[in-house]
Amino acid sequence: MLHHKGVRSEHAYVAAFVSIGLSIAAWATSLNAEPGAGVARADRWGIFVGERAPTFFGLGLALSHHEQQDGTLTASVHGGREAL
Repeated sequence: MLHHKGVRSEHAYVAAFVSIGLSIAAWATSLNAEPGAGVARADRWGIFVGERAPTFFGLGLALSHHEQQDGTLTASVHGGREAL
């Protein structure tokens, strides 16, 4: 369903890396903004935001598998190589 709506595996992979970056930013922000709360609270915020990254990686793998079966993954890869 996601593939038919235009979501590609690359989109899911980018979302996973953005989630990792947001996790680090949430941890650092919580650590600096709430000095009395300690590291434990910052760790919880980082984990809360970062737990979405494996989901996005899993979606990326599933979409990649679908694109390989559909033939759209190799077409985009070969098209990119010819453009170089």
